[in-house]
Amino acid sequence: MLDAIGVGSLDDLIGDIPPEHRHPRLNLAPGLSEQELAAEFAAIAAENASPARGYISFLGAGAYRHYIPSTVRSILQRGEFVTAYTPYQPEAAQGTLQVGFEFQTIICQLTGMEVANAGMYDGPTAFAEACLMAARITRRTRIGVLSTADARLPGTLMAYSKYQDIELVDIDPDATEIPDDLACISIQSPNFFGEIEDVEHLTKLAHEKGALSVVHVNPTALGMFRPPGDFDADIVTAEGQPLGVPLAFGGPYVGLFACKRAHIRQMPGRIIGKTTDTRGRVGYVLTLQTREQHIRRERATSNICTSTQLIGLMVTVFVATLGKQGMKDLAQLCYQKAHYAAAEIGRLAGFEVESASSGGSSGSGSSGKAYFHEFVVRCPGPPAAINAALLKRKIIGGLDISDRSDNGMLVCVTETSSKADIDRFVAALGVIGAAR
Repeated sequence: MLDAIGVGSLDDLIGDIPPEHRHPRLNLAPGLSEQELAAEFAAIAAENASPARGYISFLGAGAYRHYIPSTVRSILQRGEFVTAYTPYQPEAAQGTLQVGFEFQTIICQLTGMEVANAGMYDGPTAFAEACLMAARITRRTRIGVLSTADARLPGTLMAYSKYQDIELVDIDPDATEIPDDLACISIQSPNFFGEIEDVEHLTKLAHEKGALSVVHVNPTALGMFRPPGDFDADIVTAEGQPLGVPLAFGGPYVGLFACKRAHIRQMPGRIIGKTTDTRGRVGYVLTLQTREQHIRRERATSNICTSTQLIGLMVTVFVATLGKQGMKDLAQLCYQKAHYAAAEIGRLAGFEVESASSGGSSGSGSSGKAYFHEFVVRCPGPPAAINAALLKRKIIGGLDISDRSDNGMLVCVTETSSKADIDRFVAALGVIGAAR
């Protein structure tokens, strides 16, 4: 290679780099043995507030703690999966491709949609891509987003669409009329406050105006609530983290993306298909790839590049382990435990639960709607102060949403919260509230 570029030696090649910068001295700590390194990492990990140290958590708001069966990690750590990346060569990647195919099948079954891709970066980016897809299909540039959505969803959409002349329009979830020129109505259900939106009504409103219906869901809730496909939704997205993916300080996660077959050519990402080889044997291949690295850039629908197959494997194994009945049981546990917690908190002096179980109230957009495993609690004082007092009792409280609800705390309960944990949380709130 040096001969090809006309350089005599490696030193000549790097001659433009000042000598003092070629091999700089690095201020590194002395090396450690494996045993010493393990002890060092254990000491660092001990600084975290985790269940292993006696903490319990009621924090959700987009990332949720669920029990992950041991099958997920067992299969995930197999070398052929851990080392695999984007399966460009089908003859060398049949296992990874089949996992992606099964992943797509599971997403279609959960959402009630006709086609799904092999995964997106995460939930918010999947949501943003869905809205831009709707704009391409309808050839419109105004996107309606329900006011009850997690602010990170339209925030990500704004980042994606900043230079595409896209305008975001706030839509009231109880609207009976919408503008005539929307590309879509984007609905989060359960919404940011944990409530179930009227997807059927909003989808009909959209279709009456020639717009599409984009629905962002919590996939766990699909174990007991009707899927968006039953309401004629056009595009469905979700954060896949609740399905077997650990919290991991915020990622990596995987975005779920499904749509009607009629829109398949505008779907971002890639689709894995099932076919047969020249000998008639079943095989899996990348069937549709609309990313800019695979086709002419001007025809690409998305620049999503990173493969999320390893995280998709977690989702696939998790759902396959639980099965249909297990997914139903999981959703029921989350729902019932959250409603038990809400009922108990609602009995505390100074605390008000803004939910259907308490008759509903205003302030956060809550209006007595059904809710899943999150709900808003109006506290007798600033949630930040209450959460600080809870933390001293090794309880991680809900998210402070005072910016969207007066002294509001968004509380999350999943199947990992035992009755004893909930009762401990409620008792602590009672003591803290009484002291204010």
